[in-house]
Formats: sequence, C-alpha cells, structure tokens
Amino acid sequence: MRVVIIEDEKPNATRLKNILLDIAPDTVIEAMLDTVSASVAWFKQHPHPDVALMDIRLADGLSFDIFQQVELSCPVIFTTAYDEYAIRAFKVNSLDYLLKPIEKEDLRQALEHIHKQAQPAGSTEMIAELLAFIRQKETTYRTRFMLPFRDGYKTVLVDDVDFIFYAFNVTHLVLNDKTTVALTQTMDELEEQLNPGQFFRANRQHIVNISSIDNIQHSFSGKLKIRLKRDPGREVLVSKEKVPLFKQWLDK
Repeated sequence: MRVVIIEDEKPNATRLKNILLDIAPDTVIEAMLDTVSASVAWFKQHPHPDVALMDIRLADGLSFDIFQQVELSCPVIFTTAYDEYAIRAFKVNSLDYLLKPIEKEDLRQALEHIHKQAQPAGSTEMIAELLAFIRQKETTYRTRFMLPFRDGYKTVLVDDVDFIFYAFNVTHLVLNDKTTVALTQTMDELEEQLNPGQFFRANRQHIVNISSIDNIQHSFSGKLKIRLKRDPGREVLVSKEKVPLFKQWLDK
C-alpha cells in the first residue's frame, strides 16, 4: 500500500507513519507533506498513492483547498482534532475521518472502509460540497474557560486571554493580568474552538489574541516576528508559509 501523509504537526505525522507500518509493514510512505502548496505540487508531479491521510488544517490553509487545484484519483482519510461541523458533513457525505489522537484500530477500520467503497472517498464533487458546507456554516466558538481554583473552579472569559503557549508537553493560558494557567486542551483543539477573527495560531507553540500584539517585524527566511504588549521578551515567529494568512487576518 502506497500512502501520502499530509500533516503540519511533525509528531502527529510521525505517529501516523508508525501506526501505518504497524498495521501493514509493507506500507510505503511516498511523501510526508505539511502545506497545501507542497501537497498540490507533489500530486501534480507524482503518481497518486493508494491512500492519502490529510489533516484538515494545515500551515497555509485547509486541506480541502488542495482539491480546488488538483484532482485526486485516490481515497482520502481526513484527520481532525476538533471540528463538529466537519464531522457532521463527513457523516452526510460518507467521507472518512479520524479524530486525533489517532488510534491504531480506528485507522485500521478506516482503511478497510475506503477499500470497500465503490468510488474514492476523496471525489472532487463531494469535497467541494463539504468545503462549501464548512465555510458557510455558522460556528459557535468558545467564550469562556472553567479552570480549577482552590477547592473548586473559576470562570475565565476568552476576552481576558492574552495568548496561549505550549511548553514541556503542557498547554498554558496567559491572561491579561499575566496570570498563567495550565490547560488540558491541546493547541489543535484550542485552534478549532477559538474565534479565528480574534485568535491566530502563529506557530506550533503560540496562539495570540489580536489585542495582545504590540508590533510586527521582519525576521529571517521570510518569517515575521510578533512582539507582544505584555511579554515583549517572548519570541513569537510566524512561519513563511503562514505569513500570507497572518497578513490577511490582520487586514480584516
């Protein structure tokens, strides 16, 4: 079985690769890609694999955008950390998806399922319908966090969140008063739950509130450096691939 993995989080991509090789040791990983642009270029230049595994959100956009630029002739299994509307759409269109973290038995069943389908799970028409559905659907975003406090809990409004960072395998919430709180949610989950008009995933380690930005500077290799108002010493870099999305987000 020839497989292409499209995932912008390297640990997730490596996990998928290892699970695939565990399920089917003769699997050949044709490519491991992390952006829409790189995926489009690869599919245009190479024979299509037996299966493509795609994360929904990539560094430079949604993986559904790949289908607007190249017609895939292989089945697709999508992966997502949290996206209830996408999941509903998958059920409607009988497309395959897996929730992160990916488990071996779930992936095994998904592979068996797509091999039984009469038509590829990634057909262009179905993908177009799904993309339109997700973009038009009104989404309800998280407005508050319930956090442990002394012998009970306290509520923190999302508007009071300055930025979020990931370090030492823990997600941290930083409030406007500089209080730092550990969260159980992953960065992928928070990226899905927070209003994209207010928050931006600058890189794998940081999600910033638009109100937390003091200024933006050019950095090396086409990257941008965000300087935060309340933590000016923190280095928050926007990758070259994400710069166009970041500029578009700022210019709304």
